[in-house]
Amino acid sequence: MARNEQLIRQHKILQILERVRFGKTLAELRDDIIEELGLTSIHTRTLRRDLEALQAAGIDVGVHDSARGKIWKMGPRAKATTKISASATELIALSLGRRLLNPLVGTPFWMGIESFWNKVQDEIPAPVLAHYEKYMRTLRVLGVPAKSYEKHQGMIKTCNRAILEHRVVEIKYRSKSSASAKTRKIEPYTIVLFHSSLYIIAAAVEDKDPETRVRTFKLDRFEKAKILDEWYKFPKDLDLDQFVGNSLGIFIGNKPRNFKIKISSEAARWVREDPWQPDQKMKELRDGSVELMIKAVHDMEIIPKVLALGAEAEILSPASARKSMLEIVKKLNKNYAR
Repeated sequence: MARNEQLIRQHKILQILERVRFGKTLAELRDDIIEELGLTSIHTRTLRRDLEALQAAGIDVGVHDSARGKIWKMGPRAKATTKISASATELIALSLGRRLLNPLVGTPFWMGIESFWNKVQDEIPAPVLAHYEKYMRTLRVLGVPAKSYEKHQGMIKTCNRAILEHRVVEIKYRSKSSASAKTRKIEPYTIVLFHSSLYIIAAAVEDKDPETRVRTFKLDRFEKAKILDEWYKFPKDLDLDQFVGNSLGIFIGNKPRNFKIKISSEAARWVREDPWQPDQKMKELRDGSVELMIKAVHDMEIIPKVLALGAEAEILSPASARKSMLEIVKKLNKNYAR
């Protein structure tokens, strides 16, 4: 199992005990853990130590005598600790955040959001809820894409479990440039929500080059995902925060390059209002235009933004991006010259 196997086990124990009213014996817990975590075996002594660790952490888990023998179950304080109070402004913030995550509808992540949201509303007094509803009429969330990963929830569960347990996943994947799906193996490291799409950051098992084996796989292109009885070790030299943070978009992993774009004075106002990147730099030019300096990994992170500004923007460097833009302009000219 993964290096954090104890944490995974303890979390699974809590999940099992939370959904049963009359508790579980150690033997029953052992059988459930083996089945749900895909283990070959585990000793009841190990589970007893996990339960004692949960008790030491202040979680209300107790052992009781029953006709089935000694059982472990959640105590009354386990639910009491989840009592929630919130103000109208806190509810507004929570509701807005919930709406922004609409692409996750139907997935395990969304189920958790909805469950928490329902608990919050159950704990709020009616006058506070009425106050909240009044305020919600003054602020609306628009422009959220009508995208849902409900059909992918089985594959999301598989990838999420594989990430926790450091297990290899066999996927049937259709890349953007391929007409048909291919079967391949990946080592999933994390799931990324970017522009309302879900991506799996994973290593391609067949790629042995450390510079290229870690890449992004778009969940929309998954046709099948199956967890295997193969385990991997997370790379010690891989910093996922830095790995993802190097990029303006979802083209990640490589060393970022410097891009320089000239933008007209009129379009410069738009770029100031809606920055492309938090640390972008803008240099004022004599004619009123600006020179935008920004970092990105791939040309296609920049080109769509430049195209959106039409003739008001020009890529100055690097040369590869200018060449790519020239090819696109030629195709556009051919299409519109008909």
